[in-house]
Amino acid sequence: MRSLLKPTTIAAFVLLPLSLLAGPQKDHNDAFVPGGAGMSKLAQEVRHQLVMLPYYSIFDDLAFRVDGSTVTLLGAVVRPTLKSDAEGVVKNVEGVTQVNNEIEVLPLSPMDDQVRRAEARAIYGDPSISTRYGYRALPSIHIIVKNGNVTLEGVVANEGDKNLINLRANGVANVFKVVNNLQVEK
Repeated sequence: MRSLLKPTTIAAFVLLPLSLLAGPQKDHNDAFVPGGAGMSKLAQEVRHQLVMLPYYSIFDDLAFRVDGSTVTLLGAVVRPTLKSDAEGVVKNVEGVTQVNNEIEVLPLSPMDDQVRRAEARAIYGDPSISTRYGYRALPSIHIIVKNGNVTLEGVVANEGDKNLINLRANGVANVFKVVNNLQVEK
């Protein structure tokens, strides 16, 4: 039987306690809820292993979908080694029989690197944002830059924060377009 579970976002779990993870599933960066009671043990372990990757940063977006004992990895990363590391740690999780690695490796570009740094300064340099989201081991707002286009992924506490972050991201030079996929915590 094919599972209808949507991808699980790592960033969403950094911000949301398990008690808030009930409700219908939506898109890529929404909280993961198998059945509404909470995450399965397998999903918790996969999430834990991915969050513990040493080079996972705000410039990467990792997500996953669990379908029985098959895990599909999704998202985008700056380093190709992070893609292979993610697959390697998930393969070693007890109960996982197959890993489909659909993580996109972002193209190498000095201009994109400059935009990443500028976006991080613009977003996390704002005291009202950095005090709520920036002082964590893995901040919940991820900045994905591909060919001058910026995508914001993750979870924020309210609509005002989402709008403020969008405003800051759109104020950065050399950006063609900003797509704000930030989800508001329910």
